[in-house]
Amino acid sequence: MGQGLYVDGRWRAASDGGTAGVVNPATEAVIVAAPVGTVADAADAVAAAHRAFHDGRWSGLVPADRAAALRRLRQRLGDRIGHHVALSVAESGAPHGQSTAFVTAALAHLEYAIDVATGEHDRMLPPPPRPAGGPPRVTASLVRRVPVGVVAALTPYNAPLMLTLPKVAAALTMGNTVVVKPSPYTPLEILALAEAADEAGIPPGVLNVVTGGAEVGAALTGDPRVDLVTFTGSDAVGARVMAQAARNVTRVVLELGGKSALVVRADADLAMASRIGAVNTTTLAGQGCALLTRHLVHRDMFAGYVAALAERLSTAVLGDPAHEQTTLGPLISAAHRDRVSAAVQAAKARGARAVVDGGPVGVGGRGFFHEPVVLTGVGNDDPVARQEIFGPVAVVLPFDTDEEAVTLANDSPYGLAGAVVSADRMAAVAVAERLRAGRVSVNDGATADVRLPFGGFGRSGIGREFGLEGVLEYTEVQTLQW
Repeated sequence: MGQGLYVDGRWRAASDGGTAGVVNPATEAVIVAAPVGTVADAADAVAAAHRAFHDGRWSGLVPADRAAALRRLRQRLGDRIGHHVALSVAESGAPHGQSTAFVTAALAHLEYAIDVATGEHDRMLPPPPRPAGGPPRVTASLVRRVPVGVVAALTPYNAPLMLTLPKVAAALTMGNTVVVKPSPYTPLEILALAEAADEAGIPPGVLNVVTGGAEVGAALTGDPRVDLVTFTGSDAVGARVMAQAARNVTRVVLELGGKSALVVRADADLAMASRIGAVNTTTLAGQGCALLTRHLVHRDMFAGYVAALAERLSTAVLGDPAHEQTTLGPLISAAHRDRVSAAVQAAKARGARAVVDGGPVGVGGRGFFHEPVVLTGVGNDDPVARQEIFGPVAVVLPFDTDEEAVTLANDSPYGLAGAVVSADRMAAVAVAERLRAGRVSVNDGATADVRLPFGGFGRSGIGREFGLEGVLEYTEVQTLQW
């Protein structure tokens, strides 16, 4: 991993020399003292990206040449996949198996973006009808996809490489330059990404990494030289990012929060439904925006589902995320663990029943762990059913008809994901089609497919990531006529 910030193809200390310890959330030990960038560093990074874009050192290359450079980046990342997995485990606390899956998926998204970018996205149109009695004024029209320019990417702490590399890949393949600001909790994977880019010969200024807090993020989103801001995080912070970008009418791509619904119909396979519910409760310790955290269960299945879910969660292996058998790692910080616990306690004070009543724990007396929680006895209007808790907490609510299930699922400020479990596939699809969410699966239909766009409705965001749609977010449409 490179030492320092990566700006204009060089490693350097923060302008004020600032550093902060990156803490392992499982052990509370400091992994390393990482640089903490400043507003001045952010300005330098944007200036470097601006120069690199406008002098054509990257945007002026033909797609095949950009693809060749990015394939070298893919090779270097792949050669060190174990290193990136270890960084993910150490700084984010994601268990080894989950970290491996997310790092592998990140590389797959890079490969897909390279392949898409070398395709043809321009359209040549025939001339319009000749004006009566006169010569044609236009002989040809070309609709082109051109790069946006300078992209500021603000990325989160959960699965850092997976939630950063697809943004970088989509932006770079289409000819843009990028400044990445990783989460202060998890800068190491992204600094390692910059090191790989440097070794791959990506030209100076094309990819820059500046660490730091909210003030650095605000400097990036408010800089008039930035042409697009892409952000993944909470809807509250996303709203602030959007407001900051709006001052310069800067485009935004926002992938925000979720309170996604798992709909379990009366004919559902109970084993399948409870397995899906348990996985969505424990993956990344619940720190995933697309996880299914509202479980809407037909009343005839309710008691059986709750019991089956509780049984599955009792087998979750909470512990050291470096161990391959661990399925439930820590939350990112002590403060976040306390917020999750406070949300659960507040729900119980309002009358929620904790069928699975987990709380904050340590492993060997250390770490920011929280046991799983399953709450029942609340309505869909309760804060615990409407707000994103971002912890291993599931809320189970009953319904009597498909119409009620759809109403409950859509009665949310969010609309990121959803799922329907039913033995009647066509009935399940009919329900799924009515859910106001960006990605909906039926039964075991949720698979990792890099071709599929990802994003949400409502407060879950604006725009799409992944797939062709995600790549084209980093382009402008230009029409040429001659």
